[in-house]
Amino acid sequence: MSAMNTKASSGVEEGASGMRSKTLDESSHSGEVKRGQVILVAYLIATLDLTFLFMQMGVMPYLAKSLGLDSVGFGYLQTTFGVLQLMGGPIFGRFADQFGTRAALILSCASGSAFFLLMSISTSIPILFLSRLPAVFMHGLPGAQKVITDMTTPSQRADALGKLGLCFGIGIIIGSALGGVLSTKFGIFVPMYVGLVGNLINTMIAMVWIPSQAKPKSDNRVTEHSNVFSIREILRLMKFPGVMEVFIVKVFAGLPIGLFLIMFSIISMDFFGLEAVESGYLMSYFGVLQMVVQGLVVGKLTNHCTERTLLRLSVFVFAGVGLGMALMRTVWHYCIVAVPLVFAFSTLGTITDSILTKAVPSSDTGTMLGICASVQPLTRTVGPTIGGVLYKQFGVSSFGYLQLIVNIGLFVYLLKSEIPLRELKSQ
Repeated sequence: MSAMNTKASSGVEEGASGMRSKTLDESSHSGEVKRGQVILVAYLIATLDLTFLFMQMGVMPYLAKSLGLDSVGFGYLQTTFGVLQLMGGPIFGRFADQFGTRAALILSCASGSAFFLLMSISTSIPILFLSRLPAVFMHGLPGAQKVITDMTTPSQRADALGKLGLCFGIGIIIGSALGGVLSTKFGIFVPMYVGLVGNLINTMIAMVWIPSQAKPKSDNRVTEHSNVFSIREILRLMKFPGVMEVFIVKVFAGLPIGLFLIMFSIISMDFFGLEAVESGYLMSYFGVLQMVVQGLVVGKLTNHCTERTLLRLSVFVFAGVGLGMALMRTVWHYCIVAVPLVFAFSTLGTITDSILTKAVPSSDTGTMLGICASVQPLTRTVGPTIGGVLYKQFGVSSFGYLQLIVNIGLFVYLLKSEIPLRELKSQ
């Protein structure tokens, strides 16, 4: 009788254990599905955000000209936008760490709505400059990166972040085309109305589909006592092992090319002799390359190579791109150089973002992504001045030679120094 009871009890325990195991498996699968859905929503928000951003970039010169703003004034307008984004990046990241990813994305999309609303009523130059103010919190791409960082394991991160390149490419192609078509057929302010409605829709998507706190509860740190605007808290992240070294590489490796791209609208007219339509085709080509390389190639590489290897490879390719640009003479040469250029840009951006978010505590990933997002606005801020001097004094080849020299120096530095990295490959 005792043996039968023991057997029965054992059977019940095994059955209960099996049920618990099955429930855990189902819960785990459900969690994976939900994480995948949230990541897809983050990709959608980033795509819409970038589409509207590139749409207004294409229309802005014509709107500024119609209001009587000359080229110097337009330069000030662009610099204002760059400075505001530069200042707002780290603050936006701190906000995301303290108040959650959903709150941060809602702030970004709501700021985008205010941005397009002010642009839609810009009947004078002062209002046009005023419309730049919401840009301080317009950080849809870093917001999406924050969601992906929180919802993926360190080994999956580089691949998932790399797929944002598809969003960037779609944004360039659709946004540039949409802005031109809408403004030509229906009027200069119609793209602004579309951007306003689109950002309101993005705000609703973030409110409904993005969880209030995407990162696991065990990773959350109480930071209510910290000031969102604390410079000390932001600079504290630079003291973690390897962070300063990788960030320096991130800033300087692509800086000369960044200066070239800032000046590209002038270079395309003066040096390549392109018309506006041909420049648009070239931008579309650039967008397609971005989609293919960052959406497909970079992800595959992260499965087979360590991040240290990819960091060195991107810098080495950048040096080669510099040599190619120094020898470049026609637009067809540029089309050839653009392939390794996009590869190096995409790989460097994805890998450095992945490395830097792994190097800091998970409670600080938003701030780190905000600091990373400030690199492009920094280039846009100093670019027109430095790029203008280089182009006028030394010509287009100067960008290539500077790119070559800087990246050879960085490549030697990366070979000789042992920057501490968490060497993880995607599984």
